[in-house]
Amino acid sequence: MAVVTLAAGLALLVFGAELVVRQGSALATRLKVSPIVVGMTVVALGTSLPELAIGLNAASQGRGELAVGNIVGTNLVNILLILGLAALLRPIEFDDRTLRVDLPMMVGAAVLMALLAFDGDLGTSDGLLLTGYGVLYLAVVLGLSARESRRARAETASLQANPRGTGSPLHPRRPRVGVEILLLLFGLGLVLVGSEFLVDGAVEIASSIGASDAFIGLTVVAIGTSAPELATAIVATVRGDRSLALGNLIGSSVFNIALILGPTVIAAPGAVPVPDELIAVDLLLMLAAAGICIPAFWSHRRLGRVEGGLFVAAYIAYLSWLLATRL
Repeated sequence: MAVVTLAAGLALLVFGAELVVRQGSALATRLKVSPIVVGMTVVALGTSLPELAIGLNAASQGRGELAVGNIVGTNLVNILLILGLAALLRPIEFDDRTLRVDLPMMVGAAVLMALLAFDGDLGTSDGLLLTGYGVLYLAVVLGLSARESRRARAETASLQANPRGTGSPLHPRRPRVGVEILLLLFGLGLVLVGSEFLVDGAVEIASSIGASDAFIGLTVVAIGTSAPELATAIVATVRGDRSLALGNLIGSSVFNIALILGPTVIAAPGAVPVPDELIAVDLLLMLAAAGICIPAFWSHRRLGRVEGGLFVAAYIAYLSWLLATRL
């Protein structure tokens, strides 16, 4: 029964998050926001909803280790597995803003979490610091992108006024904004329900096999809640929308730590414990994975298939070690 509950939770999470991403992206596109901004804001926040829902649910049940393990595990999946797979499919090229702003902010989030967690728990003040960092990052992304967005809207308005090959202005069909908002809210509801199913199933499985909450968060829950990021990255890569895929992964990696773990810690009834083993191994590995992105991204300003293959191999090795030593 626990396996059925967990599977149902994963299915609802993936479907709900996909609905949120699709409808949120549609609304953002109508506002003429650039693809990388859509990826770093609407899509990144949308694909991070499962982690937020699960974190809040787990914290309310007094299982903070599951929430922390989920964040660490999800970021390892995002950086090593999903980014690596995307680079294997097609090498990723980086622009100046990604290298000088987004990459340092992603590494900074990992460093901040590590520093706050090294004392063995995360309290309310830690949650406030993490949340503040997320708000700062969101403000930086929106601020730097304002000029680009205005330019894109101006170009679109010009094309609508003087379309090529026609003698009259374009008259696009009026979007059904109300329907899109309702579908967005429906997707959010599916995410919340799915998170409760997944946590209940994961906790029951953990109890039956004697695994810790942190282990379940690092493995089953982390991989399951990363499904929306994986689907978004693969689809965007295949379609050639590299900015959306890259923005989604970098944005999600920052938001998971700052705007997901931060509010989770604040909402927890007490300090959220961080197991010693998670600090000594998994958290340090997450920090190393974020740090290795600096030379990997700056090398020729791209992430090639070789680097992508190494990222994927590193994650497979870590997962194999995790299963062999902690299960």
